[in-house]
Amino acid sequence: MAAKPMTKGDIVDHLSNKLGSTKKLANQFLDELVGLSHREAKRDFTIPGLGKLTVASRKKRMGRNPATGESMVIPAKKVLKFKISKQAKDAVFPSQKVTKKIK
Repeated sequence: MAAKPMTKGDIVDHLSNKLGSTKKLANQFLDELVGLSHREAKRDFTIPGLGKLTVASRKKRMGRNPATGESMVIPAKKVLKFKISKQAKDAVFPSQKVTKKIK
């Protein structure tokens, strides 16, 4: 059975225990970090060691209505993207060096 993902309460508990602060202070910190990322996303928002939040433009494209099968145009729009840093990738999935066999 897979472990459940951490909830906001779990994250607040962990931060307050790790930093020796109150849950209220840890919750305020987490809320401020999220709010800051929302405000700064238009200019790119980087959390060192975790990743970068950016705005990207998608072009209009052809799609298909899954209910009717009818072709339709999906309009252009802006979307948020989060690119994980190499440091985070390596922490979660340590790189395994590939060795070549020489014949």
